[in-house]
Amino acid sequence: MSILKVSGLSKHFGEGESRIDVLDNLFLDVEEGEFIAILGFSGSGKTTLISTLAGLIKPDEGGVIYRGKEISGPGPERGVVFQNYSLMPWLSVEANVALAVDQVFAKKRKKERREIVQKYVEMVGLDHASDRKPAELSGGMRQRVAIARALAIQPEILLLDEPLSALDALTRANLQDEFAKIHKQEKKTIILITNDVDEAIFLADRVITLTTGPGATFGEEFKVDIPRPRDRTAMNSDKAYIKLRGEITDCLMAEGEKRTKVVNVTSQAPNVVPITRTARLPGAYVNASKSNRDHRYLEFSKIKKVFPTPKGPLTVVDDFDLKMNKGEFITLIGHSGCGKSTVLSMAAGLLEATEGGVILDGAHLQHAGPDRAVVFQAPNLMPWMSAYENVMLGVNQVYPKASKAERRDVGEYYLSIVGLGDDFHRSAADMSNGMRQRVGIARAFALSPKLLLLDEPFGMLDSLTRWELQDVLMKVWKQTKVTAICVTHDVDEAILLADRVVMMSNGPSAKVGNIMKVDLPRPRSRKALLEHPDYYAYREELLEFLDAYEGGADPSEEQLEQIKQRRATRVSRQDSAEDAA
Repeated sequence: MSILKVSGLSKHFGEGESRIDVLDNLFLDVEEGEFIAILGFSGSGKTTLISTLAGLIKPDEGGVIYRGKEISGPGPERGVVFQNYSLMPWLSVEANVALAVDQVFAKKRKKERREIVQKYVEMVGLDHASDRKPAELSGGMRQRVAIARALAIQPEILLLDEPLSALDALTRANLQDEFAKIHKQEKKTIILITNDVDEAIFLADRVITLTTGPGATFGEEFKVDIPRPRDRTAMNSDKAYIKLRGEITDCLMAEGEKRTKVVNVTSQAPNVVPITRTARLPGAYVNASKSNRDHRYLEFSKIKKVFPTPKGPLTVVDDFDLKMNKGEFITLIGHSGCGKSTVLSMAAGLLEATEGGVILDGAHLQHAGPDRAVVFQAPNLMPWMSAYENVMLGVNQVYPKASKAERRDVGEYYLSIVGLGDDFHRSAADMSNGMRQRVGIARAFALSPKLLLLDEPFGMLDSLTRWELQDVLMKVWKQTKVTAICVTHDVDEAILLADRVVMMSNGPSAKVGNIMKVDLPRPRSRKALLEHPDYYAYREELLEFLDAYEGGADPSEEQLEQIKQRRATRVSRQDSAEDAA
């Protein structure tokens, strides 16, 4: 039975030359008890859609019909959870939830209202923290408060606007489990706005795509015929899941191509030599090691990092030992707090190791230098400068012997190869987050570094924009083959980028827990990987590794070896099936 209908809904903002058509002629029929996920790129109008469904924005044409009656504003039958929590900082968890309950159920007795509050605080797992204020809670816990508040008004429809996008992978997975449990226990009709394909498949009965704007409308629709309850790791071996995931990803990639400029840069980068400022190792050490630089180009030698704290010394990383070949791309993955960024900062020279050392091309790294380029989550551009000027800040410092024309060629080459050939002179302030990060990538490669360090470079972007920039990164890396390390929490990103994935154990005293060689052909694309028979075997190993360390667990060597072996067995079985065919 239908509970909600969207009929010919259109919405624009502004007038005249500044008019932007956001949504155009949307139709949707939602069954009672159904879980629908709507997928779309940033800027496609997802938040406008959810706000219209909630009655917070009035459409220009068409309308939203709830149980046969057109809505004219917000109502308690529709609970909303946004990406930002909007909690009252001076109130406790319980008091924040009670605000909504007291307003909606004003006619109920105080005891009844308190029981409702306690029920939903307990449902989201915050009964132990009911008297804490928001400042004392993690991001994931604050979002649980927002969810409890929305549920406590006992709406018939729950509207979720990318509620988990700002959270780390583990917290996100835990809250996805909460939504699945709520859907089952409360029999709620839920509409989830997301940009995460796996989240959509894990939770929804139907997945609906939203086309790119302006004038976005509903695109393809996919039914999720995977039995509940759903297990992430088990789904990774489910043929129906693999097929559906590929179909949705293909659809979104095709939609993304409509808004992406294809830039082919076939010329080679200008042949100018950057300055180097590295202290060479003693000759005796070099002679004794007798190492071929190609095969021991970067070494982390028994790295240990201790931070002083009010409660005493805290060992974040201990006995981290790793050797990399020249031109190798490694990804570091592990749970939050395991020291991934600490390792990267020591390689960058931004942190000094307490014990051990980092050696790059025979030089002991003690300070930051232009031979290492770092790309952070936020590109830290000068907002008043253009894309070109931001890149040239580094280029002019690193190529002091090059002519002005040669330096200009370097900046223009890398901006072109990241797809900003028509945006040289656009100011950083006028760019989207994705465009700014393209400038950051261009700036890093323009330094011609010996080592490229990427610290969750796409972590602040929606997953669909992240796909685009991963392709950009791979395109530029293919041209340069610079030795690179990328910290990520994204399993798919880790496999897509890497020659080897280094999995770190939990902190404190984190170290290398496992290393997985990714024997998949290059050049890689997301589409090609999804179609490769071995891809999901690699993915399964990473997911099982993260599961093994979840909640601070310390798995045995035997357990980790069994995880490795399962992947090897699955790959071997698939190879045998191909040979037989």
